[in-house]
Amino acid sequence: MEYLKIIQFAKVTLKIERDALASMTEKIDENFAKAVLSIYRCNGKIVVSGIGKSAYIAQKIVASLNSIGVPSQFLHAAEAIHGDLGMLNPEDVILCLSKSGNSPEIQYLTPLLKGTSQLIAITSNATSALAQQADIVLLTPSAQEADAHDLIPTTSTIVQLAMGDALVVALTELNQFSKKNFAQYHSGGTLGKKLLWKVGDIIDPSQKPSVSPNATIREVIISISASRFGMTTVMDGPEIVGVITDGDLRRMLQKMTSLSNINAQDIMSRQPKNIQKDILATQALYILEKYDIGQLIVMDGALYHGVLDIHDLLKEGII
Repeated sequence: MEYLKIIQFAKVTLKIERDALASMTEKIDENFAKAVLSIYRCNGKIVVSGIGKSAYIAQKIVASLNSIGVPSQFLHAAEAIHGDLGMLNPEDVILCLSKSGNSPEIQYLTPLLKGTSQLIAITSNATSALAQQADIVLLTPSAQEADAHDLIPTTSTIVQLAMGDALVVALTELNQFSKKNFAQYHSGGTLGKKLLWKVGDIIDPSQKPSVSPNATIREVIISISASRFGMTTVMDGPEIVGVITDGDLRRMLQKMTSLSNINAQDIMSRQPKNIQKDILATQALYILEKYDIGQLIVMDGALYHGVLDIHDLLKEGII
């Protein structure tokens, strides 16, 4: 019976929040368009402020704006009146979040904000101190919170977050924000790596196993064992003439009874697959999969630069 009650509590919570989100579409009007254009045309930074749980939503909006190349900074409403107002410039745009719009910190802060920069309010109270002071007001639904006592910030923060997301997505359309732009700001993420990282960004150029064409089988085994690739290149001067893998060694041992007269050039695979270091890592993956191989020789022009192993791509999340 307890399980059923818990499940029901969760379903009621989600239904209340879903209904509040559904009503958000009615709140998107000309003021929303004005707010987006104000942020889009801003010559300074976007400062997002809040108190309590709204402060956490404000920080998320800041993170989202920065992720699409809109310089943004969080301003805690309580700290603002103790010195942090110094971060503001006249060309900035301020986005202030408050469900009631009447908390003591907000009431004290908003006249100061209005006198410094353009102020956009996100609130559910159209007659609040925040709404009265704001240049643009984005109203969120004044729906009940999801808990039985209508106290815990749940629905109110969900709709604030949704309004922030709507602003961010609208800005991406105005900025013609592309996957490549996203990758530039998320270069350490999987998408960024797939779109931006080149072969030379992944490999270790100090790892370049090699032997001469006349190297003995013992020398070949030592070279392969010293690297992590399970292979070595065969080089005639600066030129790569072949590769030998541990698989080549096994096949050779199955066929040969005597190894005394066998050299590297006798068992190497000629014309190994290679790729230039400035080629995208995703293109290297395509070649590896196309030819069902585990490594590619990496070149810097005509020079041997290193080895790309498929596990390098796996480690960086490019596969």
